[in-house]
Amino acid sequence: MTSRKFGRNTDGTFGPGNPGKPKGTRHKATQAALALLDGEAESLTRKAVELALGGDGAALRLCLERIAPSRRDAPVQFDLPKMQSAADAAKAAGAVLVAVADGDLTPQEGAHIMALVETYRRTLETTELEARLAALEGDAA
Repeated sequence: MTSRKFGRNTDGTFGPGNPGKPKGTRHKATQAALALLDGEAESLTRKAVELALGGDGAALRLCLERIAPSRRDAPVQFDLPKMQSAADAAKAAGAVLVAVADGDLTPQEGAHIMALVETYRRTLETTELEARLAALEGDAA
């Protein structure tokens, strides 16, 4: 149920109304810019390369960003103890801290790995609790 024609439903979702533009529709200004650049990509690229080779810092940065974009996520390797119980998470966390302190991992990489360790620890802990509960229920029956 909606309180108004274009309002929100009682569950907070939007009711019927203007669906907006179809997905993938481009703004008029974007369409105009693309029309102006149509067929000029090769000459613009050549000019950017010429400027970069001539020492233009902005053009050089632009070209290098296209050739070798910055990596957002890279695999890392370091020793991590095997986690078979929730108690092993403390050892794994210690190994991550040592790797960060030794410079084998960046603090950001360490934080991401710690989040993975914590998620896995919770999974192990839940599994252990389920097993203990099943054993108690089996004893009670």
